[in-house]
Amino acid sequence: MNIATKALSVITGPIFSVIDKTLTDKDEAARLKHEIQTQLIDAENSALKSQMQVVLVEALGESWLQRNWRPILMLTIVAIVANNYLIAPYLSAMFAVGLTLPLPEALWNLMTLGVGGYIAGQTAERGISTWQNGQVAQEQAKAQHNIYQQLPKQ
Repeated sequence: MNIATKALSVITGPIFSVIDKTLTDKDEAARLKHEIQTQLIDAENSALKSQMQVVLVEALGESWLQRNWRPILMLTIVAIVANNYLIAPYLSAMFAVGLTLPLPEALWNLMTLGVGGYIAGQTAERGISTWQNGQVAQEQAKAQHNIYQQLPKQ
């Protein structure tokens, strides 16, 4: 269960319970629950789009640090995970030595959010690049078609 699903269930659980207790018409209760879920999902979607925009602005920034602080942070967290679950267990089994570093849930959540943002940013970047290449190809095709039309017919 991801963070957003947990947050939505914390909010909707008590609200849905009140709806079930107060409304006797089951169809009206179901409609109201659906409307609440739709509004919450739309709000969450809007927040995710805003976060994606922040990541995109950072990824296209002028400063090296601005463009790369998220990947550096993600690589650091991945190194901790690799140490805790790959390196330290083997060192402990072979040499009775293995240092594990605690990875609080907040950092784990940050990594999953960061990786999601990175993936969204890369997807958007590739999508824009593909679209631009398509526009260039269309212009080239038009130009070639115009040249072909201007050739004398035999």
